[in-house]
Amino acid sequence: MAPVSDEHTLDIISHSVAQTQRLGARLGELARAADVFCLEGELGSGKTCFAQGLGRGLGIAEAIHSPTFILANEHRDGRLPLFHLDLYRLRGADEALGIGLDDYLAGDGVCVIEWAEKIRDVLPAERLWITFRHVSDTKRGLLLVAAGARYEELLREFKASAFG
Repeated sequence: MAPVSDEHTLDIISHSVAQTQRLGARLGELARAADVFCLEGELGSGKTCFAQGLGRGLGIAEAIHSPTFILANEHRDGRLPLFHLDLYRLRGADEALGIGLDDYLAGDGVCVIEWAEKIRDVLPAERLWITFRHVSDTKRGLLLVAAGARYEELLREFKASAFG
């Protein structure tokens, strides 16, 4: 199935964990310092698999696991640092600000935020929002929505890289 897209969105189906990770890796290869990727979706919908691929695309060799209980992991051994936040346990934006969200967003690396919908109001207006959904036992839908010129450009580059 061909992806459905326009200049602001891309709606695709991943057929496996490996494909979800490859899509993340392609985005990681294109990422720049200060990029913000907001991930939303039910448990088991592919957010962490995508973040693992993103890390691989940034050249991070260490294993990437969801930081559910520690809230944030910093991976600094790649082309750019990866700040991986998992906000599942947070009750709101105040708690996110309390763990140093502003520092991660203003940092010298790429910020990927799982459960970003919990703090939507305090996130930058310009960002790439990715909504994950279950399609079947092995398939996941990914809806990428670019907000701002940087992310529209990134989405164009990602489409060209991933789909030719």
